[in-house]
Amino acid sequence: MNLNALRDYKFPLQRLTYTDKDTILYALSVGVGANPLDPNQLRLTYEKGLAALPTMAAVLAHPGMWVAEPQFEVNYLKLLHGEQNLTVHHPLPPAGTLDANYRVVAVVDKGADKGALAYFEKELKDAATGQLLCTVSSTLFLRADGGAGSFGTSPPPLPSGEAGKVDFTDEYTTSIDSALLYRLNGDRNPIHVDPAAAAKAGFDRPILHGLCTYGVVGYLLTRTVCGNDPSRLRSLGVRFSSPVYPGEKLRIEGSRTADGVHFKATVPERNQLVLSNGYARIA
Repeated sequence: MNLNALRDYKFPLQRLTYTDKDTILYALSVGVGANPLDPNQLRLTYEKGLAALPTMAAVLAHPGMWVAEPQFEVNYLKLLHGEQNLTVHHPLPPAGTLDANYRVVAVVDKGADKGALAYFEKELKDAATGQLLCTVSSTLFLRADGGAGSFGTSPPPLPSGEAGKVDFTDEYTTSIDSALLYRLNGDRNPIHVDPAAAAKAGFDRPILHGLCTYGVVGYLLTRTVCGNDPSRLRSLGVRFSSPVYPGEKLRIEGSRTADGVHFKATVPERNQLVLSNGYARIA
């Protein structure tokens, strides 16, 4: 890893115009629409009265495979998405023009044989007014790039996530072709569709995008604890503990507390924890 290149790189401002088609595609790609007669699902998939899922902020103005650029000298196939966090300052409109500002906030070196953590941030603003809509933060685990040093100040850790007595659950079975659909939102990393690329990364078959898992969970929280009102989901943070394979069932379990909602997500068929330290703030 070239630490100086990561620290000094200035991302160009990206302006994006998106339409109701993009908003509908995103909702369909994270599991909305299984029941087209459900008015709550139609609100997210039909242009009449359309509302955007907050987690769509993660894919709007997606920077692509920027960390794979040669100047950063990162072993991209050994990269894992460690954590994801979203803060909603104002709800996303179902269509609009946005300005996206990106920066690498910090790199924390864990040691030559332990990898490094890179903290990446995106701010989405309304292009016409400059109003900040969403802040999207990602933690990248660079498994093969430790020993290069650190810089910056890492963001505060996610809450411990130790929920109390479970008082809500929900689940959704992903489709076997879910990665093929989700990648149309912008993330075309081949490990999600190409068996050979997945094998090089250490997986026996292509895995689902971590941000697709994140989006599915965001939708489950929207319908379970937000009363099917996406504008009530004001923040969502998770730690990616294990990959999900297309076709598997995702289950969330959590509890409401004074400061928000704490939850985890599992694949029950494998008794596998896939998201931990889940925390959401509900308006």
